[in-house]
Amino acid sequence: MTEQTQEPQVETAAQDPEALRQEWVRTQFQKANRFLAEKGILPGKVLVDQSRYLAPYVAVWKMEAQKPAKQTFWVVSGDLPSDYVDVKVAKTAREALRHFSMMWQLKAENLIQSGAVKDPTQAKFANLLIARAQSLYQIQQDEKLWG
Repeated sequence: MTEQTQEPQVETAAQDPEALRQEWVRTQFQKANRFLAEKGILPGKVLVDQSRYLAPYVAVWKMEAQKPAKQTFWVVSGDLPSDYVDVKVAKTAREALRHFSMMWQLKAENLIQSGAVKDPTQAKFANLLIARAQSLYQIQQDEKLWG
């Protein structure tokens, strides 16, 4: 009988779920920073202990801005439109998700009521807002995710 030798398995990022999650978080962090910069806000530090991630769906960042004024925001990124609000609207990441959910429902309703959805691009955006608002609402309601 001959002994078979096996080459050691090298774990690549594609095989390692934790490495994939970390890469996703890093990508979402960059996306959130870029989004704020496009809005004229220079991000400062991230309050990591209050930020939350549910890869590959949503990341909620609590970020301090340096310019144009020292201010703190909740920033959402992921498989949804990036958005931000002043930290005063929500005490926790969970409350921030609820706020984004309600805000997006209202934005979609305004698009529909204004007739903007006659434009196919606006109709697609309104439908995306509604779908993601519903998803965010379900995520923030799920006790298993927040316990």
